Amino acid sequence: MKVRKVVTVCEEIHREGLKDLVRPLRRVAAVAVIENPFAGKFADDLSELVTVGEQLGAMLGKKAVEELGGDPKEVESYGKAAVVGLAGELEHAAAILHPKLGAPFREAVGGGKAIIPSAKKMGPAGTAIDVPLHYKDAAFVRTHYDAMEVRLPDAPLPHEILVALVVTNGGRPHPRVGGLQKHEVKGEDGLR
Repeated sequence: MKVRKVVTVCEEIHREGLKDLVRPLRRVAAVAVIENPFAGKFADDLSELVTVGEQLGAMLGKKAVEELGGDPKEVESYGKAAVVGLAGELEHAAAILHPKLGAPFREAVGGGKAIIPSAKKMGPAGTAIDVPLHYKDAAFVRTHYDAMEVRLPDAPLPHEILVALVVTNGGRPHPRVGGLQKHEVKGEDGLR
């Protein structure tokens, strides 16, 4: 894996709308810009990118948790995304994000029974992507349905892939649309 750069972005939200938060909400994105070994060519075997995904799950997961405060127990929500440069293809993002990235990311955040929501797209340098988020132990906790926008002005270049992992220490500010609450989670199947 050839990494051009790693960036972390931390948002700390103290006020939303016209009301202060009881506790600041922190959203952290750990982002890597890597060379795409398959840029400009078609390959049936993308196992090299699957391995890269596993490495990035560990590296970026650890970085995100460190920036959030260092304690995996503080992580409530997570998500993942990738932007493929224009000489690549969407399947390159899928190879990184889906087969093996999840296990080391979950290890870094201290568990996670729910699927890790994801997004992927192709685009030039500066393309923004909304990294979807939800509660890490139960996908149907509506208070944690959220997203964090990630954008780097110089990435991805045509032969690169931008990969972002996001963690938060809570759900949306001032949630009030009902649904399953965090304290009601059974934690049996990753859904409820």
